[in-house]
Amino acid sequence: MAWNSQISGWPDFRYDEAALAPFEQSFLMSSGEVLGAVHHVSPSERDQLRIDLLSDEAMKTSAIEGEMLDRRSVQSSLRRHLGLEPDSYPNKPREQGVAEMMVDVYSTYAEPLTHGTLFRWHEMLLSFDKRLEAIGSYRQHEDAMQIVSGRVDRPVVHFEAPPSAQVPQKMDRYVDWFNRTAPGAKEPLPALTRAGLSHLYFESIHPFEDGNGRLGRALAEKSLAQNIGQPSLIALAFTIERQRKDYYDQLERHQKTLDVTSWLVWFAEAVLAAQQVTLKRVGFFIAKAHFYDRHRDKLNERQAKAIERMFREGPDGFNGGLSAENYISITGTSRATATRDLQDLVEIGALTRSGERRYTRYWLKLEGC
Repeated sequence: MAWNSQISGWPDFRYDEAALAPFEQSFLMSSGEVLGAVHHVSPSERDQLRIDLLSDEAMKTSAIEGEMLDRRSVQSSLRRHLGLEPDSYPNKPREQGVAEMMVDVYSTYAEPLTHGTLFRWHEMLLSFDKRLEAIGSYRQHEDAMQIVSGRVDRPVVHFEAPPSAQVPQKMDRYVDWFNRTAPGAKEPLPALTRAGLSHLYFESIHPFEDGNGRLGRALAEKSLAQNIGQPSLIALAFTIERQRKDYYDQLERHQKTLDVTSWLVWFAEAVLAAQQVTLKRVGFFIAKAHFYDRHRDKLNERQAKAIERMFREGPDGFNGGLSAENYISITGTSRATATRDLQDLVEIGALTRSGERRYTRYWLKLEGC
């Protein structure tokens, strides 16, 4: 079987520009909506919004690779790397690494891509991993770089990357392509086309021992940010993680061909969906600020703790709504006190209620959501 990097014409990917044009137009329009929504967040709240969005992306880009992180540790690390007042929560190595990389992607998006950029990100991401031979440099091992699944004695090879000896030359060409297709460069490409190609192209080289998926998605984020002239803050990894199997199927299929229109359409749809997720989350953040403006001084300690926990669940809230049992578990209070507290929250307009008796559930009452 020939992989795409072995096909004559590599890396000149072929695609239908007309098929992508409507997606490109929608992306530019939605980018304006996202930026406009962010401007409605007060300057004092904007830092927390950045932390919320970046921590979600850090969590999800790791989850795509099967790695579960401590959200509070990620957020604590983000605060430190963004130069904000740190909290006392411990910074764990994995969380510290991905947070540092996310902030670097965010703060240096406008800079041209270099090998040094990629080495820096790789070292940030994996400096804790003592299993790897090469950290902060391209892979050098002689063994084939394969993506496999199945039994050890009957492995299924999903993809085989170019040999390590070819990586420096192929990455020279990749870095040149990335910079040459940027806005204002010699051969600029539309935003979604460039980001989708940058991700597939990078994953097809697979230049590092580990971390290629996370770095490839970081490159897509950098590409999108360059095309709109500021950090995109879109929930790309969040959206891809929800379609994880389809994402890997699409990559595998298009690592065997240079005809990539269907990959670019799939990627464009993922980015547009990610923009809508971000809009929803920014709206939720604004509604949260308004909620506390109305109710902060009316909540007792138990109620404040439960409300904070509900907000932590995000725009979709508790699965099936908050129950009295949930409230008791969160606050450690008695059933009688929980009943009074919840009734009070409904009466002041902080929560809405549905169902009866043991089926009673409570929901945050938010304006504009």
